[in-house]
Amino acid sequence: MISQLLTGNQRFVESEFNRNLDYYHSIAAAQTPAVLWIGCSDSRVSEDVITGSKPGTMFVHRNVANIIAYNDVNFAALLEYGVTYLKIPDIVVCGHTRCGGIKAIVEGVKENYIADWLQIAAGIRDEVEVLAQQQGLSHDQKLDLLSKENVKLQIKHLNRLSFIRRMHEKGSIPRIHGWLYSVDTGKIEVLVDGHAAAAHRPG
Repeated sequence: MISQLLTGNQRFVESEFNRNLDYYHSIAAAQTPAVLWIGCSDSRVSEDVITGSKPGTMFVHRNVANIIAYNDVNFAALLEYGVTYLKIPDIVVCGHTRCGGIKAIVEGVKENYIADWLQIAAGIRDEVEVLAQQQGLSHDQKLDLLSKENVKLQIKHLNRLSFIRRMHEKGSIPRIHGWLYSVDTGKIEVLVDGHAAAAHRPG
């Protein structure tokens, strides 16, 4: 697989990079991404591929189950750098269907680090379980619902961060969007419209 990746890079240079030198030289000089993407580490969900975006478009953070943790210094530094220095106006929290992390929240996991990490999102499990029973959802439908509710929960976490609260006290930026990507259809569902939410903030 490693040799395939290097061969793929050669194809990229020949068919994409060299044919668009002006563009790639412009982003080599300075990056000006328009979106900060918070997604899952799942290998089936490549943010540039599923949105048809070029390099330089998005500033990216990915982890298991697209979780926003209050004590994650790595994420906090990325968030502050992206919003403060890169002036990124839009943040997208994107979950996806058939997420292994979401499945582990429901079915459990033995590994210590994974179990501890997923506890950050486990608070919505009981609520979703009740909704699934009320609506007669199948197991897979329940997992999809949990994926959606997890996106909304992580947006709540994001909005509670002191840095974001202070930014929103000044105005509507950054706008925060919630999406769900379907690995079965390739389509993105908008769960939280960041523009609509921003319209209710001062500034």
